Amino acid sequence: MFAASIYSARREVLAQRLGSGLVLLLGNRDSAYNYVDNIYPFRQDSTFLYYVGLDLPNLAVVMDLDSGKTTLYGDEPDIDALVWTGPLPAMGERAAGSGIAYTAHFGRLWTDLKGRQAHFLKPYRGETRLDLEALLGFPAAQVHEHASAVLTQAVVVQRGVKAPEEIEEIESALVTTHDIHVLSMREARVGVLEQDVVGKMQGLALSRGYQMAYGVIFSSRGEILHNHDHSVRLRGGELMVNDSGVESLKGYATDITRTFVVGGRFNGLQASMYDLVLKAQEAAIAALKPGIPYRDIHWLACRVMVQGMIDMGFYRGDAQSAVDAGAHALFFQCGTGHMMGLDVHDMEGLGENLVGYGESYERSKLFGHKSLRLARPVREGWVVTVEPGVYINPWLLDQWKAENRHSEFINYAEFEKLRGLGGIRIEDDVLVTGTGSRVLGPYIPKLRSEVEALAR
Repeated sequence: MFAASIYSARREVLAQRLGSGLVLLLGNRDSAYNYVDNIYPFRQDSTFLYYVGLDLPNLAVVMDLDSGKTTLYGDEPDIDALVWTGPLPAMGERAAGSGIAYTAHFGRLWTDLKGRQAHFLKPYRGETRLDLEALLGFPAAQVHEHASAVLTQAVVVQRGVKAPEEIEEIESALVTTHDIHVLSMREARVGVLEQDVVGKMQGLALSRGYQMAYGVIFSSRGEILHNHDHSVRLRGGELMVNDSGVESLKGYATDITRTFVVGGRFNGLQASMYDLVLKAQEAAIAALKPGIPYRDIHWLACRVMVQGMIDMGFYRGDAQSAVDAGAHALFFQCGTGHMMGLDVHDMEGLGENLVGYGESYERSKLFGHKSLRLARPVREGWVVTVEPGVYINPWLLDQWKAENRHSEFINYAEFEKLRGLGGIRIEDDVLVTGTGSRVLGPYIPKLRSEVEALAR
């Protein structure tokens, strides 16, 4: 945990923004894997971690903004806990670590909230939805309708800007993330199964006390954006996409992608496409600064890649017009980045459009643009990913070609040369500073010559 004063200060900011009423922060419960006593590794709710810091199940906090009293609800460790899990901190010790003066048994929560209204956030787990139904009397199916918009907005604003201790936590986890990516380039050899490399990556993280921040994407089928199948045996010469990150000991995520060739050497088309993606990423990072809509950063990355495709003969016409029409989505079907912090897609459990678009920006309905998770102006202190890519999906190519879609921009006869390329993505975690941006963590090799040297 951070110092207790940090959690107290965070709650004080929240209280000032809301002004009055009750705030209910529910921690997560243990979740059954396939029967009650066989559980998934525990992961605390991120907003609870942010304001309370306690990474233990079956806890809740109620902030009475009118009286200024904050209470931590939970049960004292009993003999079962001592037998099955060993000694656990007493409730008073837990509360003190969070800067909370009052504690109560978890069962008291029902009594203390009976007949009262409270601000709460939309739940993303079924058991939390049922707890809210029991606590506040709303039918489980209607809980989302009663979630507090005022509280949600206040949390999004506050959690979005990362304090120095949060940046330090992300950067500490990026040290291990660096090592995972370098390891993957060195271990991906001809004849090796993808899952053998994934196992070594996960083992390295676990050996340092870290969990993976999300399911590892390590695939020679990188044209499938979220490919979690690791059963392929490496042949040599294929592109490998490694999208993987870890969670720090306090729950902060990293999210890095590197692409390399099994055996080290990029061939002609692979090299051209890789350099184009890197050029787009570098342009996007250079343009990132406070007040710039992230949608503009996305459009910039798209334009750079389309212009490169025009220069190589795969596209024609005007790059901006092609992007406006959505013609770029033949090779770039997703967005350029998203917010990051205690969640790898930070706070999207509170509402992706709310977090990424706000009230002033409308989500596009165009294929490709509609998958952009972040559009609104970025702020100093935000951490975002920048991750353009080229993905040659043969099924999408066949469909668009049959429909002659966007043929005013796409030279399908030439584009066929890219069939079988696979996928290329280059991704870094970037802090928005007062004047621009800074790539976080130790440098993770991404120049083509650096990647080739590691993968040989």
